[in-house]
Amino acid sequence: MARYLGPKVKLSRRVGVPIADIPKHTAKRQLSPPGMHGYRMRRTKDYGVRLTEKQKLRFHYHVMEKQFRRYVDEAARLKGNTGENLMRLLELRLDNVIRRAGFTRTIWASRQMVVHGHVLVNGRKVDRPSYSVKPGDSITLRERIHTLARENMESLAGHSVPGWMDVVPADLKTQIVALPTADQVPFDVNTNLIVEFYR
Repeated sequence: MARYLGPKVKLSRRVGVPIADIPKHTAKRQLSPPGMHGYRMRRTKDYGVRLTEKQKLRFHYHVMEKQFRRYVDEAARLKGNTGENLMRLLELRLDNVIRRAGFTRTIWASRQMVVHGHVLVNGRKVDRPSYSVKPGDSITLRERIHTLARENMESLAGHSVPGWMDVVPADLKTQIVALPTADQVPFDVNTNLIVEFYR
């Protein structure tokens, strides 16, 4: 299975926005273009604008191109706005739910937590980061990872949990209460440009 193993801050620098809410990515000096001197300022063409928006979303959810394309195709098949459907599909990924709940600091840490078998959905172990949760699902963590999860929650003191999930910090339990909407996604991206990129 392909996955990106290179420097993560380089991804933030490439698209010009922080793809993770940690100081390493949000520092102003880190958002200059990659390379020793960066590349010279030049006008980005329409294709480049759409490509950058698509890459922003891919990097933020840590999804490879082939899988991302499948999400776009599935979003187009569903009823309603394709861009909103795409965001809903990505937000409901299990690794993203763990991150939004505040149990980990980054998408890469939540992916690792899921793959190592520390996450239970409705009492059953799920080790696929791409597993799609549904309203009514209950997500808990195994006891052996509780200490790490509590440390992460303390380090993310100002973290706000989206309204479509209900988190019980004492039990390290998350309940999916509704489907996420576009205005509940804390990452600014133009989904219309992404849909145009694939059409």
